[in-house]
Amino acid sequence: MTGKTLQKPWVVCLLAVFCCALWGSAFSFVKIGYSLYRIPEDAPGSQILFAGMRFLLAGLLVVLFGSLLQKKWLRPRRQAWGRVFKLALLQTVLQYFFFYIGLAHTSGVKGSIIVGTNSLLSILAATLLFRQEKLSGRKLLGCLVGLAGVTLANVSGGIGLDMAWNGEGFVLLSVVSYALSSVLIKIYSATEDPVTLSGWQFMAGGLLLMALGGLMGGRVSLAETGGMGQLPEAVGVLLYLAFLSAAAYTLWGILLKYNPVSRVAIYGFSNPVIGVFLSALLLGEAGQAFTLKNLAALGLVCAGILIVNVTGHKRQTEQRRETA
Repeated sequence: MTGKTLQKPWVVCLLAVFCCALWGSAFSFVKIGYSLYRIPEDAPGSQILFAGMRFLLAGLLVVLFGSLLQKKWLRPRRQAWGRVFKLALLQTVLQYFFFYIGLAHTSGVKGSIIVGTNSLLSILAATLLFRQEKLSGRKLLGCLVGLAGVTLANVSGGIGLDMAWNGEGFVLLSVVSYALSSVLIKIYSATEDPVTLSGWQFMAGGLLLMALGGLMGGRVSLAETGGMGQLPEAVGVLLYLAFLSAAAYTLWGILLKYNPVSRVAIYGFSNPVIGVFLSALLLGEAGQAFTLKNLAALGLVCAGILIVNVTGHKRQTEQRRETA
């Protein structure tokens, strides 16, 4: 696809929703992976080690297939290695280190709501911190409507106001790391190939996560998957998790290269809502997922996306006609 094609609203929508569907399936498959590899929920070292294996493999897949498609071996320019390690630190190491530790010390509801703010923080970072675009009332309204959908999908009853620095605080730091990495991808992809950046930062980040997990006493062994009968299933889950990270982050980076951060990031609000419905299909939670509340939440997320994208595209079209 050309850069002009990747700027069309329907193309952005199709690819961004595909990325979010992949990310939305990650929670269910991570839980399945923990079960197959016998990783307890209270073993952050093993969870981080498992995440490192996933991202190292994801990086290898990106570089391998990207090299085949471009008919040359993809590797960063000598001047770009610093950018690769900055992205690896923010997008992979810090994001997932803080996420796994924080999630172990907070409720799933609170964690989901905080993670749901990643789109809002990405847009705020792009507009207020890096000045890449203007923060309009339309963008802010779309973010708030989308965040309302995420909150509605996850809240049943009260959520409490108590916060733990190593719980909600760590999850928030994870979201900040993601938001900053999104803006850096936008900046770096102006002069670097986003596929190359994605693949090598995954490999660097995966190796660092594996080292961290090992230092924390983590342990992941294929011999503990419940016998050779489950081995193909366990390997298949790890491969799928690597694939979804490789495909989603690479496509997301390509979209950020050719579009404003706000136009792409707003679709991130659909991640947790899609995750709810995929959990219904994959984990047998249909009774919890297909409720009026969750359908309303999906409607709010869609409304937020439309406010940011459709209205903004219409204004841009009108401005181009006036200047023509």
